[in-house]
Amino acid sequence: MKKIFRLLLLIALAVPMATWAQDDPRLSVSAKKQVVVGERFQVVFEANAEGKNFQAPSFEGFTVVGGPFTSTSSSFSMVNGSMSHTVKVSYTYALQAYKEGTFHVGSASLTVKGNKVSSEPFDIKVLPDDGNAYGSNGATGGSGQSQQQPQNTNDPQVSGKDLFLRVIPSKKSVYVGEQVVLTYKLYTKVPVSSVSIEKMPSYAGFWTKDLTDNNGTLHQSSEYINGIEYTTAEIQRIVVVPQRSGKLTLDPMTMECIAQVRTERNSRQQSMDPFEAFFNDPFFNRNIVNVKKELSSQSLALEVKSLPESGKPASFAGAVGNYNFKSEIDKTELSTNEAFTLTLTVSGTGNIELLQMPELNFPPDFEVYDPKITTNVDANAQGLTGSKKAEYLVIPRRAGNFNVPATEFSFFNPATGQYQTLSSESYDINVLKGKDGEPEGGIYASNQEDIKYLGSDIRHIKRGDAKLKPVHTVFFGSAAYYVALLAMLLLFILLLFVLRKREQLSKDTAANRNRKADKVARGRLKNAYNYLKAKDQEKFYVEMSQALWGYIADKLGIERSKLSMDTVSETMKAKNVPDELTQQFVDTLNSCEFARFAPGSAEEKMDDLYQKGIDVISKAEKVL
Repeated sequence: MKKIFRLLLLIALAVPMATWAQDDPRLSVSAKKQVVVGERFQVVFEANAEGKNFQAPSFEGFTVVGGPFTSTSSSFSMVNGSMSHTVKVSYTYALQAYKEGTFHVGSASLTVKGNKVSSEPFDIKVLPDDGNAYGSNGATGGSGQSQQQPQNTNDPQVSGKDLFLRVIPSKKSVYVGEQVVLTYKLYTKVPVSSVSIEKMPSYAGFWTKDLTDNNGTLHQSSEYINGIEYTTAEIQRIVVVPQRSGKLTLDPMTMECIAQVRTERNSRQQSMDPFEAFFNDPFFNRNIVNVKKELSSQSLALEVKSLPESGKPASFAGAVGNYNFKSEIDKTELSTNEAFTLTLTVSGTGNIELLQMPELNFPPDFEVYDPKITTNVDANAQGLTGSKKAEYLVIPRRAGNFNVPATEFSFFNPATGQYQTLSSESYDINVLKGKDGEPEGGIYASNQEDIKYLGSDIRHIKRGDAKLKPVHTVFFGSAAYYVALLAMLLLFILLLFVLRKREQLSKDTAANRNRKADKVARGRLKNAYNYLKAKDQEKFYVEMSQALWGYIADKLGIERSKLSMDTVSETMKAKNVPDELTQQFVDTLNSCEFARFAPGSAEEKMDDLYQKGIDVISKAEKVL
């Protein structure tokens, strides 16, 4: 009975095993049929059975970046007593297109159980790069080569199509004084662990304001270029306002990135040590290689047009943009010696900080103090907007009815290409006689006109001891006369000598700048210290940057338009400044430019940068 039972059990197990279903061996291929020059892509050959002696095609016309990367998967399933076993073996190649055309990829082959199976051949069409999708590190490369040469290596690489820097202007044709927003963006298809700006453009001929507000964090988003998805990060956004007409060219921004590239091992290496293969899993980041990549944005040329002369109003003072203009007064009826406030407000889009406010013409009987100017600027993706106010404090000194006439504010609107003139209101002011009355005589001064007599019928009585002198005493010809004459002659000679000396000094601009460089720098450092205490990060970095750049430009006699890291290093070396001090000054300048993007406490960065600035300026002053 036991023998019969064992026999039946073997038969029961053998029946489903005999019904295992397995397809005939096949080798299929999957790949993109259309790519662009410089694009990286994958070609995957997949077999439904394990085999040996895999032979890949030649991939003529493409660069083999890596491969073959082999992976195997298997699965079992039982349906109605029938067991099926599925095996998939894939061979993956990473390719890169380096020239346009249509290329034929031949068949791959694999030996399965003594039988040779082959994949179907196919064609890949490589389209030319449109030239606008990438920065200077695209298909043409930052080195100026027109094509990338074929390579056959398993070393990790990062193509210019996988990682590049691009500058995007809000417009390329503008008027003098019109703002342009420049956005520097990083585009990547590979993970990036760190970025650092190596060199900033000089922006010669432009007024600039940095709009970047990322607090050391780069905000990421997705963007499609030529149907390819990229992860983008905004590196910097800056407003530039051209100050002269013509074709102005902006230098590229240069930065350094650390890209993380995944490497693979072939099946033979993985089979030799399964534990090593396990720990090479991406989860443990053992197959990630850091690749340093230097990027540069493209050079950018802006066409700057002059403002038209026809139709220019007499009240135009250089404002360019789109503005509103209004005036307000707190009272129109008051007594003498009582103050009122009249406010002019300009608001809108444009370079608010450089606006010149219109002036009011007050009656001569009004005492007018210098206006209090208040500027509020808001920076957004469209540029600079905000408002500027001028508050006049006015005190009438005489009773009567007076009129403050309207004033005009003119600006050029780039959107319409025309000048526009706006007018304030005209105000009638009734001044009543106050309790203290008003002056009837003596001298009255106003900042609206010269000193004048308001009354001359009463003279004040002189008090104190009177100084009398004999009648017919003549000063001319006396000893005092000749002493005074000699004193005036000596004073004239001394004054002439001083004026000529001052004239010589004024002509020597470089010497003046050199002599005052330390004083100017310390004044800006004092302002930076106040912003440090107030924790005003943006104004602190502006003052520190101007203190460092202004000091070295004045001390070395470098023109502001030619000021850069390279010219500073070369000039300091030419003046026999020690290399250690030169490097310390350049490092401090770099720290000032990039400290706002670095992680960490903003207050610690500001304090550290302030101490470095004082130290390097003090050392440079001793040497220079």
